[in-house]
Amino acid sequence: QVQLVESGGGLVQAGGSLKLSCAASRVIFSIYTMAWYRQAPGKQRELVASITTSGSRDWADSVKGRFTIYRDSTKNTVFLQMNSLKPEDTAVYYCSARHPLTQNNYWGQGTQVTVSS
Repeated sequence: QVQLVESGGGLVQAGGSLKLSCAASRVIFSIYTMAWYRQAPGKQRELVASITTSGSRDWADSVKGRFTIYRDSTKNTVFLQMNSLKPEDTAVYYCSARHPLTQNNYWGQGTQVTVSS
């Protein structure tokens, strides 16, 4: 069973920063595209950012210029650095691992990010 272990959520004031971490097994990390999604109350889950094993990135327009996604292969961990946070960034953030061919997708347990105004 694929296990994704997330950490780093919390409460921060608008304009502040948080860094989320998602650790995976070495096998998963070396093959799967890693991503962060978020889901706010009453809204659908949406892609925040993704990064392939080759380092190609994709972003939601709402976070471009504020969030950075990167992989650390020595730790089998993907990070989401979130700067200039806004109240509308408040959501549960989920780590995802998606196989590039089969599209099988695995999810972490989610971590709450709350941005106060």
